[in-house]
Amino acid sequence: MLPFNLRSELFWDVDFENLHAENNKQIIVERVYSYGKLSELKDIERYYGKSRIVNIIKKIGYLDPKTFEFVLSYYQLKAKDFLCYTKKQLQVQHWV
Repeated sequence: MLPFNLRSELFWDVDFENLHAENNKQIIVERVYSYGKLSELKDIERYYGKSRIVNIIKKIGYLDPKTFEFVLSYYQLKAKDFLCYTKKQLQVQHWV
């Protein structure tokens, strides 16, 4: 049981009942910021704290553009500090 309220639909591909707040913090933060409601975001923010969430998000390999821009704006951060941004910049696009 998680110490905060989240919808099980956010975790369609994992066993929701066995999620652990500490052991699975990256997937929890990633799914809530990508697909969650504002109330769910506030719940995990109260539990983990802003600085811890920022550290988790910075290490996520992919965030969709909308979520990425939201996180940058919400926490007033720079894109270059995120793995998903630097990883994206390293991908070479074909010119054909």
